[in-house]
Amino acid sequence: MNAQDVILETRPADGVVLLRLNRPEVLNALNIALRHALAETFARLDADESVKVIVLTGNERAFCAGADLTEYVDATPVEIVNRNMGRLWDTVAACRKPVIAAVRGHALGGGCELAMHADIIIAGKGASFGQPEVKVGIMPGGGATQRLTRAVGKFAAMKILLSGEPFKADAALAMGLASEVLEDSEVEARALQLAGQLAALPGMALRFIKEAVLQGMNNGLDAGLEFERKCFPILFSTADKTEGMRARLDKRPAKFTGT
Repeated sequence: MNAQDVILETRPADGVVLLRLNRPEVLNALNIALRHALAETFARLDADESVKVIVLTGNERAFCAGADLTEYVDATPVEIVNRNMGRLWDTVAACRKPVIAAVRGHALGGGCELAMHADIIIAGKGASFGQPEVKVGIMPGGGATQRLTRAVGKFAAMKILLSGEPFKADAALAMGLASEVLEDSEVEARALQLAGQLAALPGMALRFIKEAVLQGMNNGLDAGLEFERKCFPILFSTADKTEGMRARLDKRPAKFTGT
């Protein structure tokens, strides 16, 4: 099975790639093939200079309903270790391009963790988030104990992780897990609209902003500030900086070239 079997890839606008998880018969559950396809696809798109923004989505019923339990129910500890899932998750997390998750339906377990690998989450009102791993005798393994806590704080995260109970998009927005909540029918169009706006902005500035935020989240305030202070002057060597500032002073639209 190749990536095209489980992920549909289109380019709806200049610089924008739409990735659609394509296992609708199992609510886009993450099996090993899909996990490898995600890692392979994100690595390839990250290296493709024509790609500015990535939109990740599923379908009306599910963004991703979590791990495919048929591949876990009889697995041994050695088999789980040998799958090296951390490496596959890390490839998605390491993407330098802005990633927008367009979430409708279920985003549970590994699906919620996958959404949290994005930089912006656009959710439909009918979306359902959660980390139900405890209810099948395990714990999150794709970063939820860390990313969720950083996103919503200790006490909200503990309730979600320890209870395993799902919650709706409005609750996700209130606690800071979603960027926007819209009618389900509007989610994908809004995500693509936002992706187009970002793709028209200076790519180097977008990259440095993303990396600086993640540096601070992952390594603390001092590391984040140090990275920001190193990146800030580098942007003064770009043509996009000059164009952006000249356009603002001239009261005209900027025409960025990515240089």
